[in-house]
Amino acid sequence: MKISKMSGKMIQMVGISALVFMLGGAVFYRSLAAFPFALGVLIPAALNMLKIYMLDRTVNKVVDMDDPNTGKNYVRMQYLFRYLLTGLVLLAIGLIHTNTDPPLISIWGAVAGVFTMQISVIICRSKKYDEEDVSIDSKSGEDKTGEKDKSEIADIIEINSSETADDNENIESENNSGENNENGKNNY
Repeated sequence: MKISKMSGKMIQMVGISALVFMLGGAVFYRSLAAFPFALGVLIPAALNMLKIYMLDRTVNKVVDMDDPNTGKNYVRMQYLFRYLLTGLVLLAIGLIHTNTDPPLISIWGAVAGVFTMQISVIICRSKKYDEEDVSIDSKSGEDKTGEKDKSEIADIIEINSSETADDNENIESENNSGENNENGKNNY
């Protein structure tokens, strides 16, 4: 089970976020009532770790695909599968919570556990990683092990999509100003 460096850091951050939420629940409840909260945090956090692994595997598989349409369809199916899995787990947690007295799993703990993924993304995106950690050949775009750098590919895709959006906005504004001048109208 080999995962990328960024996925490993995200999984670490999910675990740390879950521990912080569980400790916060223990401090808040100060009794055995903290156990359902901790279990509620733990299950979605473990699911988030699984989803990060699945996403990493999807990216690796799509990068190696030759046909872009096949890659798009694969990404869409994996996306739907991950969210279907999330929905099923949350439904199970809700059913367990409502059908047990006292509840075995806290809904509030599950809500906190769901947010561990978003917290890890925010933390990982805000950190600046050392340039020494990743040594990429600038000509081939490959690291020392011969694998393509996925973050570099994602950055290129993001830059190209933002440039296309900027170009479309510029064209629309030029068209609007030309139409206004032809009609003799000035919109100030």
